[in-house]
Order: sequence, then C-alpha cells, then structure tokens
Amino acid sequence: MHALKTYIVEDSPVIRESLVALLEESVPVEVVGTAEDELTALNWMGDHQRPDDCDLVIVDIYLKGGSGLGVLKAGAGVYKPAKWVVFSNHATPEMRNRCLELGADCVFDKSNEIDELLLYCNRLASNDEAADEKPVPPPVEPTETAPGATASPTAGLA
Repeated sequence: MHALKTYIVEDSPVIRESLVALLEESVPVEVVGTAEDELTALNWMGDHQRPDDCDLVIVDIYLKGGSGLGVLKAGAGVYKPAKWVVFSNHATPEMRNRCLELGADCVFDKSNEIDELLLYCNRLASNDEAADEKPVPPPVEPTETAPGATASPTAGLA
C-alpha cells in the first residue's frame, strides 16, 4: 500500500481534526493540506497541479465560505488523477446525484458511512481496482429526532 496524498476541505475544526486522526489511524494517508472554505481550496489546487501532488480530495458540501459544490465543480474535471469524495451530513439522494454529476467519484454520509469511506480509502491505497467502481449507496431513510432534540453533526465521528 502507498500513502494516499489527501487534501481535506471541511469547515468544522472538530470534524476536520477527527477525520484526519481517523484516516491516519485507519488508512495509509499523508494529509497534504486542508481548507475550511472554497477559496482556500481552489487556491491550493491552483498551486498543486502535478499528478503526484494529491491522490484524494475529501470535500464537505457546506463550508464557511463558498461551497463544496463549487470546489467540486472547479476541480473534479481538471484536477486528475485525484479521486474526489464528498463526505457530508447532507448526503440526500438528490445531493448525491448532484455531486456525482459534478465529478465526485463517491459520496459518503458523515453520520453513518464512515466505515464505507475508510474501506474506499484503503482500496485506493492498495490500488485495488474495486475502488474505481462507484459504490452503490445504501437507501437513505429519513431519521427521526425526538421533539426538541437535534442530531449531532459529529455523531459518526465521536
């Protein structure tokens, strides 16, 4: 396995740090950079366009400034051979389709598809051809939250 050079676009410092720690613990990765907004991500990509600069870009949809969709739209078509993964709490069927249309290779839900993300990353690191097959996401069922309670955006990362 080779270390995946990974760039992460995530606005929440808590989630970003948890994701980096989880990836470093579970997958051979080298995190080559992070951004919390669209402009920072696009600037980094503009400065790192050699094919060996990055193997994997993990993007959240909602950012402090701009959008992960903007990052995906600007980068996925031209920033190859990197694989593009959307990792978001907003992985509705409609949003998954939109991300795939914009060039994402896979879309994973932060709240319940962390194991799938890690499996995908490990397959990429091992050059497993199965990683090139887009995983079929499980059916997304609406979750119910008790009255007055809110779902935690970091529930799956805890």
